[in-house]
Parts: sequence; C-alpha cells; structure tokens
Amino acid sequence: MVLLHTPAGELGSKAADFSLPGVDGKQHSLQDYDGASVLVVMFICNHCPYVQAIEARLITLAREFEAQEAAFVAINSNDQLRYPDDSFANMQQRATEKDYPFDYLADESQEIAKVYGAVCTPDLFVFDKDRKLTYRGRLDDSPRNPAAVKSQDLKTAIKATLSNTPIPTPQHSSMGCSIKWKEE
Repeated sequence: MVLLHTPAGELGSKAADFSLPGVDGKQHSLQDYDGASVLVVMFICNHCPYVQAIEARLITLAREFEAQEAAFVAINSNDQLRYPDDSFANMQQRATEKDYPFDYLADESQEIAKVYGAVCTPDLFVFDKDRKLTYRGRLDDSPRNPAAVKSQDLKTAIKATLSNTPIPTPQHSSMGCSIKWKEE
C-alpha cells in the first residue's frame, strides 16, 4: 500500500464531464447532477483502509445534505483485474450492504481519474453550481478516529459553497492509498 497525499486543488477549475456505469445499472454523467447547487465528487474504492475508516462518515454527510441541494457521487477508478475487491460486482455488493445514498460509478478506463487528477482514495472534490472547484481536501482532521474529530473540513466546505461564502483556508490534503493504475 502506497500512502499518498492529494495535491492542492486548482480552485475555480471546471468539473470534467464523464459518462460512467453505476452500480444501479444506469449510465451517469455530470449533467445528471445539474439540479444540485453543490456537487461532491469522491474517488473511493472498496478495499482501501483509508476509505473504510471514513466510509460511515461520508454516508452520514451525504444523507445530511440530501435535502440541501448537495449531490454526492463516488467513482472507483482502481484496476479491477489486479484488485478484485474493487470489481463491479463487489462495488454493487458494497453499495447495497452500506446503503450508499449516492451513486457509485466504475471508471474502468481510469480516464476520469486522470482528467480530475485524482491520485488516491479517498480524493474529495467540491464543485459549486457552476461546477467550479471550491474545495479539494480531506474529510476531517481525524481520518482513523471519528471520536477525535475537531475540524469537519468537507462539511465546512459544502456549507460555505452552498451559501456562496469563502471556504476557510488552508485546505488540507486528503491522504489514502494510491489509485491502483493499470499496468501499461
């Protein structure tokens, strides 16, 4: 396992379009979330211990913002052949078991991860209503221990983006397992 930290986000950059299959059997694109004032794009996977450590908090956060015009979408870009825990069938199973309140999409070609510049799981992005990046960083200041959280960075960023107010700085990078790139 290679631990990586996300680079700083290019604030103001536009969200890239995508067309990816979801575990719900539908094809999903950026336009599917046009009704949301805020879009949270999360690069996650099934097997990463860093994702597993925050997964329940991501689910809770997504549910908390369901009625507040914030949409969440999760994308798994890992090589599914070399990492079978991240296969589409296992993605479907995990989404069902955990009752994900967000779409879970497979980026089998890994092109979307490359376009977004995603480097690890979790890699978290917040976009405003114009789909301009307002935040790229960590969920909170205690990735392994929910009881020790003092700063809910992602939640703060979503609230600020919804209210069109500045996000407190600095933005702290997320950390996690490297995306499992396909061997070329």
